[in-house]
Amino acid sequence: MADQTSTSERRKGEPTEIARLNDWLRQHITAPGNNRVVMTCGIAELIGDVSLLRGFRKRAELIRTVRDYDRFDDAINPHGERDMGRFEFEGTACYWKIDYYDLDLTGGAEDPADPSKTTRVLTIMRVDER
Repeated sequence: MADQTSTSERRKGEPTEIARLNDWLRQHITAPGNNRVVMTCGIAELIGDVSLLRGFRKRAELIRTVRDYDRFDDAINPHGERDMGRFEFEGTACYWKIDYYDLDLTGGAEDPADPSKTTRVLTIMRVDER
């Protein structure tokens, strides 16, 4: 039997669920499960030497900044999914952004509200790298 729920009704709760899953990823940024966390070369340059224990404090500060981000407003969060943030790190304007891919990372996710079908990729970048 076909689903009798209209598309608009089904999608009504999705931004809330997507926001919850995005918050989970940020709260578990050091152990993201099947998700991924990456940084650009520009962010790595701000951290400096990223070899074992060098740059550790800066890397920890960066992770805390993204994990604890809570300055969501309509400009940065127009869809209510809490998938992007803007912050300053080492005197440089930066973004973090969550994108939604299929499990193989070969295309976009069909349903970002379904974690069994979605791999989230959180990218940390400088604004000038956009």
